[in-house]
Amino acid sequence: AIVGENGSGKTTFIKLLCRLYDPQEGQILLNGIDIRKYRYDDYMGIFSVVFQDFQLICQPLGNNVAGSMEYDRDRAKKALIDAGFADRLAAMEKGLDTMLYKNLSEDGVEVSGGEAQKIAIARALCIQPDLLLFDEPTSALDPELVGEVLNTIRDLAKEGFTMVVVTHEIPFSREVADWVVFMADGRVVEEGKPRDVLVNPQQPRTREFLKRYI
Repeated sequence: AIVGENGSGKTTFIKLLCRLYDPQEGQILLNGIDIRKYRYDDYMGIFSVVFQDFQLICQPLGNNVAGSMEYDRDRAKKALIDAGFADRLAAMEKGLDTMLYKNLSEDGVEVSGGEAQKIAIARALCIQPDLLLFDEPTSALDPELVGEVLNTIRDLAKEGFTMVVVTHEIPFSREVADWVVFMADGRVVEEGKPRDVLVNPQQPRTREFLKRYI
């Protein structure tokens, strides 16, 4: 888990890791090799990312998940189930062929913010990445939906997915994370196991942050 105040550099860190930005100084290494030396498509295939500002399109559910007109239906369905969308999917008469939203079809189905977030997570899972990245996955959700999405991520962690989660949800980070990084002013201020960083922090900046967010 990566925690810190707004503007501390958490999202920038994710974008640097995904090569949406290139470092202006220093290096990012994978297996001791500068990531810019890897073939771009091969490197990008390692990650799936759910950003704060993801978009679903007015197309069938399965196409939204797969990001393609032609796709493996079994894989798309499994991704939706793993993302906690199983009950909603079962209630859709047309299943993966259900059109999302009514912009292009009167039969289109509206989805809630929490359901949209789960579809976005399914999209990330569908390519079967080595590493899942979440950038504030609950920031745009109503409070009652936050728990649903956090439970989905919690279940993915139990299934053994490797994830990096940028979040302000401190109790969730204490429970789920194996390692916590606290950032401020574009720098790593403190890192370690959750009990060390989020329960007994050593740095004053971390203690100040926790007082405001707990």
